Amino acid sequence: MDSNYIKSAGTLENPELIRGRDISYAKKLSWSDIFNRLMIIFLGVAILLFIIIMKSKTTVDFSSGPVLYLYAIFVTTFELSRIASAMLYEKSYKSIFFDANRQALDGEYEPMVTFVIPCKNEEKAIARTVYQCYQSQYPKEKLEIIVINDGSTDHTLDILQKLTRTVPSLKVINFIHNKGKRNGMAEGFKMASGEIVVQLDSDSYIDPYTFRNIIAPFQNKEIAAVCAHADPQNADKNFITKMQAAYYFMSFRVLKAAESTFMSVFCCSGCSSAYRKSMVMPIIGQWLNEKFLGLPVTWGDDRALTSWLLKEGHKTIYTDQVQAYTIVPEKFKQLLKQQLRWKKSWIINSIFTSKFIWKKQPFVAFLYYFPLVIVSFLTPIMTFRALFYLPVIKSVAPFYHIFGVMLITALLAVCCRIFSKKESHWPYLFLWSLFNLFILSFVMFWAVIKIQDRGWGTR
Repeated sequence: MDSNYIKSAGTLENPELIRGRDISYAKKLSWSDIFNRLMIIFLGVAILLFIIIMKSKTTVDFSSGPVLYLYAIFVTTFELSRIASAMLYEKSYKSIFFDANRQALDGEYEPMVTFVIPCKNEEKAIARTVYQCYQSQYPKEKLEIIVINDGSTDHTLDILQKLTRTVPSLKVINFIHNKGKRNGMAEGFKMASGEIVVQLDSDSYIDPYTFRNIIAPFQNKEIAAVCAHADPQNADKNFITKMQAAYYFMSFRVLKAAESTFMSVFCCSGCSSAYRKSMVMPIIGQWLNEKFLGLPVTWGDDRALTSWLLKEGHKTIYTDQVQAYTIVPEKFKQLLKQQLRWKKSWIINSIFTSKFIWKKQPFVAFLYYFPLVIVSFLTPIMTFRALFYLPVIKSVAPFYHIFGVMLITALLAVCCRIFSKKESHWPYLFLWSLFNLFILSFVMFWAVIKIQDRGWGTR
């Protein structure tokens, strides 16, 4: 591949394949694409009917186990609706680049951009993250990089000070004492000169050749935040990271894409998202001082910020035309601590978002968000019922429940293969589903019990 092609890769005008994804939507769907989508719909309906038949095998009749029937139908229908919405993603994404009169927006949009990177004890990763930002295919005079050293006790600050000599656009804010990521993010927003603020985790970065595509959607004045597509940089380290790689791809390209179809992504990922500063600043104080049951919320910063923007009536989207990378936990203990934090933030934020979403977006609220909340809270209860209560009390084996989960996973795996023909980690989605079924689903119970423990936990 010649160097000129590489330099132009990642823009909307110059498509490039990233892990098998064509990042240009200029072409129309081929007959093969249409056939694939029809097959997904057919398989989805078949799976729904098959699950209902399987559930009927676990009870004598409907009256003896209506909960099993209704839960199976509800969950399966909800998952199918998310897949259907994800298949509409490409069309909805293209629509943001046209105004009300269907005229194409300006392709030369180049606002001032600021990277904001809070970090603590990241001496191994911070230099790479800064250099990747500086290498972005964007006018250097319109790039600013702000790194907030949040009370690091290693050599992070020394590395940052050395970087200022070679990266002209780098500014370092030093917190002598640790204040937390949210305070670091807020300080970065306040100090940013850019119209667009790109928020990165300290161990994450955006591929420089696709960077422009996270800025382009902001031509649409309704857009407040854009979430990039992220994959684990250490995906092939071991089977734990491979499972997460499969989950990440499905979570972004299916679940966030489904939300983006309605321009209502409920969590713009902390590892790589961009925000319109003018829409963040009016609510930054409320977000920064957010409390739950009288105590400050010390995690879920990105999810909470996204919710505050949605509360103000702004639009949030996901783009698969931007490739970001992040580091995921490589050990079970690290992964469980991460998942505990995420579930705590989900519990708190679901309560907060439920208070306003039905007023702001009733269609999304009642057909997507509230079903999502119900499924999230019901799943650990129904899983406990299927894996423990029924086998012990009713002598009913959990085979059908487990097989039903695997069927849904198979459908999601098919979607992943269609959306990315070169996605190599999709078989690990089955392992992730089993891990989620037998372990992670019960972390929700522990998250409820430990909800008042504001400790961050470590990797």
